Amino acid sequence: MEPLRIVAIGGGTGLSTLLHGLKQFAPNEADITAVVTVTDDGGSSGRLRREFDVLPPGDIRNCMVALSEDEALLSKLFQYRFAEGRGLKGHSFGNLFLTALTNLTGDFSKAVAMSSEILASRGRIFPSTAQNVVLEAEFEDGTIVSGETRISKSSRRIRRLRLVPASCKPVPETLSAIEAADLITFGPGSLFTSVIPNVLVHGIPAAIKRSRALKAYFVNLMWQPGETIGFTASDHVAAIHEHADSNLLDVVIINKEPIRPAQRRKYATEAAKPVANDTAKLEALGVEVVSADLLAEGTIVRHNSIAAAAIAMKLARRGRERRLAA
Repeated sequence: MEPLRIVAIGGGTGLSTLLHGLKQFAPNEADITAVVTVTDDGGSSGRLRREFDVLPPGDIRNCMVALSEDEALLSKLFQYRFAEGRGLKGHSFGNLFLTALTNLTGDFSKAVAMSSEILASRGRIFPSTAQNVVLEAEFEDGTIVSGETRISKSSRRIRRLRLVPASCKPVPETLSAIEAADLITFGPGSLFTSVIPNVLVHGIPAAIKRSRALKAYFVNLMWQPGETIGFTASDHVAAIHEHADSNLLDVVIINKEPIRPAQRRKYATEAAKPVANDTAKLEALGVEVVSADLLAEGTIVRHNSIAAAAIAMKLARRGRERRLAA
C-alpha cells in the first residue's frame, strides 16, 4: 500500500508536537504535509518580518525541526537562540537562516523547501499563504485589534477574525495536497492564532470541503489565556466552522486523561482550566467524538505526540478506505 497521505494544519507548538509523533511513520507509512499559519508578529519572527518584509519563520522552523530526521546537531543549531549580541539577542539561528535564504531565492516557500532538505525533514511544509498578512480581530464589544500578539494578550472574547488582505490565496501545492489527502487534521494549538487563521485564507475551506479526506480536529487540553477562557470542546469546533463558513469537521479528538494536580496549580495563576468535553453538544454538531489518553508527561500541559500520531494514523486508514469507496 502506498503511504497514507496526511495534511496537518495549524501552527505554534501544537502542530510541531503532532508532526514529531507522525515522523516515526514517514516516509514508508505516511506522507506528511504541514500547512502552517503565518500571522505571527511577535518575538524574533516579528522583528524579522518588520525589518526584512518576510513571512514569519518561527512556526515553520519548529515544524521543520519536528520533522527532521536528525534531531542532533543540525536541529539544535536551527533552534539555537542568541542570548546576547546587539541586534542578535532573541533571534534563533533557524529564523535568521530562513530569512537569509528567502532573500537569496526571492521565494519564502522555496527557502522552506531547501531548509527542509538540509534538515532531512520527513515531510513537506507550506505556509498557508505566501502573502504577508495581518490578523485582525473584532471583539464582542465591537473593538477591532490588529496583530496576533495584541490579539492574544486581550482578555476580551473574540467575535470574529479576518486576514488583511482578505483576498490572500494559498500556494498551489497546499491545494494539491488537500485534494489528495486521506486525512486532514487541525490542531492542536491556539484556536484563534494558530488554527483558525489557516481557514481564513481564500480557497482553503472550499478545498477541504471538496476533499474526500477524513477531517479531524485535536481539541486543546486547556483554556488559552487571552483567547479561549471558558471555552468547551464544542465551542472550539463551532468557532472553526463559523470562520470557515462550513461544517468542515468529521471527527473531534478529545482528551480523557485527567490533568494532574501540579499542572492545574501551575495554570491556575493564569485562570486557565482544562477544556470541558461536552460530548453531547459535539455530537449535536454532527461530528464523531474520539476520546483517548493524550496528556504528555511533564509540568507543562501538552499533547502526547506519540498518542496523537497513533490516532491520526488510524483515522488516515479510515480516510483511505473512504476515498477508495468513493
